Amino acid sequence: MNSNTLMQYGLPADIAAMNSTGLTLGRVAQQGRNLYSVQTEDVRVQAQVSGRYRNIAFGPKDYPAVGDWVQVRMPDNPGDNGIIERLLPRSSQFTRKAAGTTSNLQVVAANVDALFLCMAMDGNFNLRRLERYMAVAKDSGTTPVVVLTKADLATDFAQQVEDVAAIAGDATVLICDATRADGWQELQSAIEPGKTYAFLGSSGVGKSTLINRLLGSDELATGGIREDDAHGRHTTTSRQLLLVPGGGIVIDTPGMRELAIAQADVDGAFADILALAANCRFNDCSHTVEPGCAVQAAIADGTLAPARFSSYQQLQAEGAANTQLRGRAREHAKIEKMFGSKKNMVTIMRADKSKSKRKH
Repeated sequence: MNSNTLMQYGLPADIAAMNSTGLTLGRVAQQGRNLYSVQTEDVRVQAQVSGRYRNIAFGPKDYPAVGDWVQVRMPDNPGDNGIIERLLPRSSQFTRKAAGTTSNLQVVAANVDALFLCMAMDGNFNLRRLERYMAVAKDSGTTPVVVLTKADLATDFAQQVEDVAAIAGDATVLICDATRADGWQELQSAIEPGKTYAFLGSSGVGKSTLINRLLGSDELATGGIREDDAHGRHTTTSRQLLLVPGGGIVIDTPGMRELAIAQADVDGAFADILALAANCRFNDCSHTVEPGCAVQAAIADGTLAPARFSSYQQLQAEGAANTQLRGRAREHAKIEKMFGSKKNMVTIMRADKSKSKRKH
């Protein structure tokens, strides 16, 4: 690495200006269970979060993720781990529900300039899944780009592209065929030096294959497709930052069979339905039985697909429910940090109340 290492990794000016005495700036390049691989200007170092950091973190979302900028206390001995003391502000974050919980957020990738939402055009083609990805991408603070893979296996190419374009709205749609020498040129042309791109999609859509093409090597493992359901086998097991020759940074992520919504901009992903709703007779129209409902009229005349409206309703309900659960989980985490448990909190509050009565 040369003296501009962090510039190659997309260092923005505002982050570069955040200096702290005794700490070294770095970007999380890979994430394990308890350790992080952090790229600094001079070296790649293994690091863990400090005890103080753990004490102020309420949940998975508060911990560093791949793509995060952090300040590290470097080890005195080269073989020791560094200590992550601070997480710097994120410009964007793509989240999902953390595994094993009902509401906690987990950051999949941070400080990403564009999310490449990958969907294969073979038997794994699923418009409802794309709507889900679009809703989460719209909330992430970054730019969604739809990447259609395996174009050579399309079941009805023209219709599939038309259906995807209707869901993508103003988002760019790229079409890739990794079996052709030039089948990934649209994707390569979208990569800009110093920008970070995360590849997201279910198992078997070809994310790792496309990234290997961009890297010019077989750095990432790839797997086959199960013939019974057209789904792929998980080959990416951890998230990591990779430098693209000629500039640009990509993040490969493990395939997600289902993306459980924790935070999403459902309205942003269904702008067509919101535009219809603006013409309803009643401002509080539920779009079910009210007279003068523009949404139901669009469904009746074939302008709006019933399945898309049903998906909109489902994602709205799911997002609202998770918002409530997340608020409760956050409060519970705060109580545990302060008192150890809700039972201890009640005991302490009763004791304080009793002392106050005795004083008066």
